[in-house]
Amino acid sequence: MAQTFSTELSGIDSTPAVKASATAAYGARVKRFRATITLASQASGDTIVLADLPAGYVFAYGVITSSVTLGATATIAVGISGTAAKYKAAAVFTAVDTPTLFGTATAGAGQAALSATERILLTIAAAALPAAGTLVVDIYASLPN
Repeated sequence: MAQTFSTELSGIDSTPAVKASATAAYGARVKRFRATITLASQASGDTIVLADLPAGYVFAYGVITSSVTLGATATIAVGISGTAAKYKAAAVFTAVDTPTLFGTATAGAGQAALSATERILLTIAAAALPAAGTLVVDIYASLPN
């Protein structure tokens, strides 16, 4: 059977061996950046600052948990200024008290470490959020050892 290697391990059997790189998130340490938002009818088009991801980090994934449904029409996206859906495309979020993973393959695959601090935003892309409740967004990112 054929054996192939992941991008991070592509040079491991070379002579001389090319070690997997922690800057590509291989063997890196993961840290959590938590954002707790009190829902208060935030309007469509508003943004909420979730985290300032420092230079050197690589986005891994995120988890959203809400104490209430955000409704069938309110959509949220997670990204940065100018690229609102960099980490999560605008979508409805109706799960209640159910941690839900998010992240894009593009954001996770082969992403270089940030060269400058990146402000991660939650963008309300359609109807307003509920008038009450709590939304928790955890951003997980790795840092080379």
